[in-house]
Amino acid sequence: MSTNRLKFSIVVPVYFNELNIPHTIPRLQSLERIIPDCEFEFIFVDDGSKDKSLSLLLEAREEDSRIKVIKLSKNFGSMSAIEAGLKYSTGDCVGIIAADLQDPPELFKDMIEQWRVGKKVVLGTRSDREESFSQKLFSNTYYALLRRFALKGYPEGGFDFLLIDRQVVKEVLDIHEKNTNIMSLIYWLGHDRAVIPYVRQERKLGKSKWTLAKKVKLFVDSFVSFSYAPIRFMSFIGLLTAVLSILYGGVVIISTLFGIIDLQGWTTIIALITFLLGIIMVMLGIIGEYLWRILDESRERPSYVVDETYQ
Repeated sequence: MSTNRLKFSIVVPVYFNELNIPHTIPRLQSLERIIPDCEFEFIFVDDGSKDKSLSLLLEAREEDSRIKVIKLSKNFGSMSAIEAGLKYSTGDCVGIIAADLQDPPELFKDMIEQWRVGKKVVLGTRSDREESFSQKLFSNTYYALLRRFALKGYPEGGFDFLLIDRQVVKEVLDIHEKNTNIMSLIYWLGHDRAVIPYVRQERKLGKSKWTLAKKVKLFVDSFVSFSYAPIRFMSFIGLLTAVLSILYGGVVIISTLFGIIDLQGWTTIIALITFLLGIIMVMLGIIGEYLWRILDESRERPSYVVDETYQ
């Protein structure tokens, strides 16, 4: 890598972050003191916020021309907002960080050092989290399943704070895949990576909009996009159920013929039918997830719509 002054873009998805923005912007701007050989570009993507986030960003832009503001027409989700930010970035390398300051921006200094020695992907991985037990349980379970069934070797604590090379940015944008996890997509690309562990801080201001429904969607998107495990699971359950049904039927027939048991009523049959129908409905739901994504891709609708840009 060249030792000349480089251009570093930082993409920040914003959604109901009016309490954090007055602290996030100065913290990012202060990076010029610890990374003096960088030309900075700050790209804030307003993902349909209904609070004062946009107005605060525009006020900051009036004082700092390095700030770009991309306003989406509605809330498309953090992954789409990040994709929009990557599209408008122009840096030699691009950092991605949340607006709530749970991740330390100062770590970008170490990331850039790794990038300079040739690492095209530098991940800030969470060695621990200052979060509730339920949040840790969901996250740890999600990443454990992702490592086991989808992306081998995926960092145990996961990541959404990272730095990537311009080449990786282009590759991500060229894929044009909707309903996906951009972080997992970056990992899937397989470039030489560096990992920098840190402790994710507790959120100090505002309430997270990362709801259970959004977590579940990310969970489903990750496995449908990067793993055939759900389909294999369906095949296994179907085969297991068929074998058990045949064995059970054989036992009932033989026991009846030899007078070991008496067939009484419909309780057993109803129980089996209910059980099997439940399995069938689960399988149809999994197939439906795949079919919906095929339909969504075939429509060729954009994953986000830009309303206005301020740059």
